[in-house]
Amino acid sequence: SRVHLVAYSMSGGVALHLAERAPERIQSITMVSALGVQELELLGDYHLNHAVHGLQLAFLLLVQEGVPHFGYWDDAFLNVPYARNFFDSDQRPLRAILSHYQNPMLIVHGRHDPLVPLAAAQEHYRLVPQSELQLFEGGHELIFSKPHMIAKQIEAFIQQTEQGRRLTRSQAPSERLALAQQPFDPSQIPQAQGIALVTLVFLLALATLVSEDLTCISAGLLVARGTMGYFSATLGCFLGIVFGDFLLFFAGKYLGGPALRRAPMKWFFKEDAITRGRRWFEREGAKVIVLSRFMPGSRLPTYVAAGLLRMSFWKFCGYFVLAAALWTPALVAVSTLLGGQVLEYLSLYEQYSWRILIGLAVVLWFMARLVVPLFSFRGRRLLVSKWRRLTQWEFWPLWAFYPPVIFYVLYLGLKHRSLTVFTAANPAIFTGGFLGESKSDILNRLAGADGYIARHRLICVSDNEEQRVQAVKNFMQEFSLSFPIVLKPDVGQRGAGVSVVRSEQEMRDYFGKSEGDTIVQEYAPGYEYGVFYYRHPDQARGSIFAITDKRFPVVKGDGRSTLEELILKDSRAVCMARFLLNQHHARLFEVPAAGEVIPLVELGTHCRGAIFYDGEKIKTPELEASIDAVSRHFEGFYFGRYDIRTPSPEDFKQGKNFKVIELNGVTSEATSIYDPASSLFKAYRVLMKQWRIAFEIGALNRARGIQPVPLRELIRVVRNSFGPAKAQEK
Repeated sequence: SRVHLVAYSMSGGVALHLAERAPERIQSITMVSALGVQELELLGDYHLNHAVHGLQLAFLLLVQEGVPHFGYWDDAFLNVPYARNFFDSDQRPLRAILSHYQNPMLIVHGRHDPLVPLAAAQEHYRLVPQSELQLFEGGHELIFSKPHMIAKQIEAFIQQTEQGRRLTRSQAPSERLALAQQPFDPSQIPQAQGIALVTLVFLLALATLVSEDLTCISAGLLVARGTMGYFSATLGCFLGIVFGDFLLFFAGKYLGGPALRRAPMKWFFKEDAITRGRRWFEREGAKVIVLSRFMPGSRLPTYVAAGLLRMSFWKFCGYFVLAAALWTPALVAVSTLLGGQVLEYLSLYEQYSWRILIGLAVVLWFMARLVVPLFSFRGRRLLVSKWRRLTQWEFWPLWAFYPPVIFYVLYLGLKHRSLTVFTAANPAIFTGGFLGESKSDILNRLAGADGYIARHRLICVSDNEEQRVQAVKNFMQEFSLSFPIVLKPDVGQRGAGVSVVRSEQEMRDYFGKSEGDTIVQEYAPGYEYGVFYYRHPDQARGSIFAITDKRFPVVKGDGRSTLEELILKDSRAVCMARFLLNQHHARLFEVPAAGEVIPLVELGTHCRGAIFYDGEKIKTPELEASIDAVSRHFEGFYFGRYDIRTPSPEDFKQGKNFKVIELNGVTSEATSIYDPASSLFKAYRVLMKQWRIAFEIGALNRARGIQPVPLRELIRVVRNSFGPAKAQEK
């Protein structure tokens, strides 16, 4: 027997699938406030809707399983089965089913339905040319508010169908058949209303907690596309931004500093940024709330700092709202205007439309990151910093700078029939000084050059903190030393973990963070040089390959500018602005007196702010002889760079009055290449010559019976030294 189906709300999908599977059993379908095509359901996209319904299901599952409810949620209207029904539904096939449905159809719908919009009923009416559309005043619960009227219409429709007085698709008027064949026009989708609009506003507010600027840009594109109105889009972003601002404020006020230093808070809140925000408040007051809204990177630390400083919530509430009210409408409006221009062309390139929109969102996001900083001195100078680091090769990261050198090293490995023969260049050093070598062991082997080696001692990590502190005190007492002293990891590269400590508390703080054996070393003041030395095993005397003159940048106070401003104004310091601002975060808002000199760097490491110059003019026969004599005390050392401190460059030229603070092996660089006046090609030429010498010395030692480190062992050392989460700095 054939049946007449009456479908209400979600059962519209059920009825349509029944008609597809058993068309011979279905005589007619009545759609009462029934859903259908995907494009007019909620957000209009299956994946977006699926995500929303997934969140709804997860929330209700959490409530049902995690909240005592004594059976209430088992039978509640908004329960897990209700949410799962939405989550498991897929309306994408329904358009095709409607387009092929052959029998009579009655569509009954409320003009003000907030759940299934009127546009959905009108689209169903277009797709089914034999259908009849009856509209009533009312919403989604039309069948409950007007039951007798709706029942009367359904009864009349069924009777007429039984009598053969209702049209089938083959009997539909030609003009309606032609209309049904036309493709769906997304531009005709009306603005979201009712629950769809509420959902969109809620999602925009939620998305601001991830990225405020990108959400505002996306909201502008939704307005340009006609999905929602400007006011509602701006409102969603505004509410989310203000809510997020309040969260930051209360995080600072009630969680305090300790919580911000533990996961997961430390993943989002950088301690130096918090300190910067606190200092700004102390100096400038509440007005920074408004200003920080227009300065990328300053909002989060500034608002948290407001809470940390225990500022009055009501006092700053107005500033939060004012800042968001100025920023949000402007960014949404700009995105809408630009998005509107792009959307005019989308009809010509419809198949690429979403790619164009995504591309536009990315462009707008970059504009917010590049254009907005131009409105502040700090932002402009940080952009200058980025540009100089991009265009001046001495600041390039290793992955960008080293590929040509790596290819040359591979060539040398093939030439010498061993990729690791260079590890035999220094038989007395672990892996030849490639990686993982002990700094204290190297310094101990230089002990014969007494008077030229900075005094030092190894502090074992196996001792507890108090024992390590006492060991340092004993070392200082033994050699009549006072603060400052130097603490650094026994195994490490490029200045990582090196610290000049000036008090017992700083020493305790250092040991509280250190994870391996530590070297305590006397602090050698004065000038610092890097001297690259090598000697072929068959030669009686070694040579200096290169000398680096290391300079420590300073800024001079003018009595008006803060330390931050002085760093950003300095033509050299601005190149290392991010690092230097972080290093001096506690003093950034101090105003140094006119003429006061503030050292910015203490360590002779390029990646930590030191300036390197070619020190060839320092090289003298006396210095070369002195360095060779020191090196001869280290049997099994032929190739590497000394880091040396001296109080007098003239004495140093004469080969006297200096202290070796460190010696590095085969992976040390002739760092004179980082002279700002040096060309990229000269740098490559020097490094390639350096590696050629290392391979030559390694090959000579191999011929004398010294075995290079096997490649597999070297790879293991690299893995153990870095692991997946570590990266080497320049």
